Amino acid sequence: MLQSRRSFLGVLAGTAAVSLASAATRPKRIGFVDDNPDNFHANTYLRLIRTDLKERGFDVAGVTALQKDAGRRWAAKNGVPWFDSVEELNDRVDYYAVLAPSTPHTHLPLCKQVLPYGKPTFVDKTFAPSAKVAEQIFALADRYKTPVQTSSALRYTNVQDFVRKTGEEVRHIVTWGGGRSFDEYAVHPLELAISCMGPQVTQVMRRGREPEVQLLLDFDGGRTAVVNVYTQASTPFAAAVSTRRGTRYVAVDTRTLFLRACAAMLDFFEAGSAQVDRRETMAIMRVLDAARDPASEHRFLPV
Repeated sequence: MLQSRRSFLGVLAGTAAVSLASAATRPKRIGFVDDNPDNFHANTYLRLIRTDLKERGFDVAGVTALQKDAGRRWAAKNGVPWFDSVEELNDRVDYYAVLAPSTPHTHLPLCKQVLPYGKPTFVDKTFAPSAKVAEQIFALADRYKTPVQTSSALRYTNVQDFVRKTGEEVRHIVTWGGGRSFDEYAVHPLELAISCMGPQVTQVMRRGREPEVQLLLDFDGGRTAVVNVYTQASTPFAAAVSTRRGTRYVAVDTRTLFLRACAAMLDFFEAGSAQVDRRETMAIMRVLDAARDPASEHRFLPV
């Protein structure tokens, strides 16, 4: 009897060891949630997770999308399991990436499906179509105690590296960026500025109309920024950073742009808590709101 009990306990111990080993080696599973996943961000993040960042141990374990037919085609083409709903996807994933980078008006409906499950959720740029909707997404996340993070890829560049290396306060910054349209791409040079200056924007004025828009930002402490959004033209991402010691022009190294952005998303998933200050996200949203107001062409508007 004693020998049988020892054998039984040995089997239990062995089973537990196997279970722990399986848990340790099981990929950390990400669910893509999109409008139509046939977009640059979904394709790029999937490729990086499978290649350059493979050693991080993550896997895109499933996808669902609002555009079902397009989603099914993308899933079949890329070898990603397709699910008809977030409800069906949820048991197969540990984290969510709400993408839809070109259709931010879909982010709130998608977040309403995802956030109640309480799993760390990355929401792609632009976070929301307005500051009011951004606040609704954050409120929903808080209601369900769901960690949420958002950012443009331009938060993770050699410009921020330079700012950290100086260890000095940035007194003024000029940023440049292009793209198809102001609504879709203004977030990039703006995120570049806010991530270096902080969220304390006090007022904003817009000069010019698309395709040549310039945003003038005032910060607390007399600090300032100029954000140039020149669309439908070849406008490389760049910044001129001024501290009290001087000014340095820094061209953004776009070769590692999405690699670093994807790695930061995985850092967030592993940490289980936001690594980006939501005050900066809300500052970006309020600046974009003000910039869309025709009155901002004539005077500074409070943020």
